[in-house]
Amino acid sequence: MNRSFGFSAASITPDRSFPTADNVDLDRYMRDWYVIAHIPPKVTRTAHNSIERYRRKGDDQIDVTFTFRKDGPNGAHKTMNPTGFVVPNTGNAVWAMQFVWPIKMQFVVSYVDDDYQTTIVARERRDFVWIMAATPQISDDAYDALVERVRQIGYDMSKLRKVPQQPAESHVSLA
Repeated sequence: MNRSFGFSAASITPDRSFPTADNVDLDRYMRDWYVIAHIPPKVTRTAHNSIERYRRKGDDQIDVTFTFRKDGPNGAHKTMNPTGFVVPNTGNAVWAMQFVWPIKMQFVVSYVDDDYQTTIVARERRDFVWIMAATPQISDDAYDALVERVRQIGYDMSKLRKVPQQPAESHVSLA
């Protein structure tokens, strides 16, 4: 056990058969990622305009700022600030995400494209998944390919929800 992490890497690291990106270049991965679709925790089931912002904090920690609008594009603005701990010897693809001390949950970069424009973050329990992109919209073909990857991981696709990404207060009255 790596005591500096306060968790067992074995309890966070997925089985070898679980799809995991070979090697994540953390410097390239640090950016704003727009959540395009997800199977979310209850707290973000009605989220709009969801964005994950990753910033490095030393060699093995990631500062995360997750923002979204609750229930609609003009809904209440919500923010979460978990910390990610990169699990050693995982090619930077497995993180222990801590929302509340001392609990850490598995967070696996299951896929990231060569240009770092799209990514899938998954969990071995197949309870939550996030399809994210460097832009608020992606092509239908790109979306369909990412959805197929999620399906191949073994998720219940009936739970996948497309996350609306539109500017707040963008509704124009025609009256």
